[in-house]
Amino acid sequence: MNKKELFLSNIENGHNVKLSLMVMKIIFKDTSKIVCILADKSGEIKANMPNINENITQGTVLEVEGIKDNILDIKNYKLISDYNVSDYLPTVKRPIEDIMEEIELYTNKYIISKEARTLNDYFFKDELFLDKFKRGIGGVSMHHNYIGGLAEHTLNVMYLTAVLCERYQCRRKEMAMLAAKLHDIGKVYELYYDGPFKYTLRGEMEGHIVIGVELLDKAIRENPTLYSEDFIMRIKGCIVQHHGKLEFGSPREMKTEESFIVNYADSIDATMNKICQIKDETEPDNWSEFDRRIQTKLYL
Repeated sequence: MNKKELFLSNIENGHNVKLSLMVMKIIFKDTSKIVCILADKSGEIKANMPNINENITQGTVLEVEGIKDNILDIKNYKLISDYNVSDYLPTVKRPIEDIMEEIELYTNKYIISKEARTLNDYFFKDELFLDKFKRGIGGVSMHHNYIGGLAEHTLNVMYLTAVLCERYQCRRKEMAMLAAKLHDIGKVYELYYDGPFKYTLRGEMEGHIVIGVELLDKAIRENPTLYSEDFIMRIKGCIVQHHGKLEFGSPREMKTEESFIVNYADSIDATMNKICQIKDETEPDNWSEFDRRIQTKLYL
């Protein structure tokens, strides 16, 4: 596998470049010219290049030669098939294994009953699911939109859920913590993260809440006599209700203490992650651009 050593953020304007980039979006294409957005994990740039290969599509990785001057004027390029996708897509800043270890600490502290542990292990002892979960994204554009973002978001929601449970003496801390861990499991199938981020067909048709409930039903069918009716009702209720309100895509509004807690933890982390991203793009003592996720601009 080719090791990428030079990244877009290392290249200054006015310099000749030779580096590999992924096609994130094709803006215009005819028989002679392609205008597109190219990127690696350090950033993206608009590019003009000759149309010398009809196989160029979204997600194609190219080794390009040209001049960077606000836009990238490409003179020559070739397709690359042997590459590490994480070099070309934004990635969580912390090592993913550190995030997973911290998730496990909260799991071992709060998720201890046989019912809760069995349901947890159905997913998090499954290597195929675990691989998808660790590579998953929290969203296409709204929040945690980078590789490892799903795991980071899950950890943060577990942390905030634990704080709220302890502060307000939640009657069912274990249920709240299990729901915090499982609330977005449907995103491993809702979102595509092996190339430019987008919704899968299943994601477009069902959404991660419906997919998450389907995954829970499948897990419960594996051991139907273990789970009580109350346990099933509560954990499924938390998944169904975690967006809080019908206008936010929740099939049902919040009906339990634990679903209120998970909803607030989820909303806080999603919002603050978006604010952190806005801060990264805004100099201190300046206004940010208007952001549709938080419905305002910020003075930072």
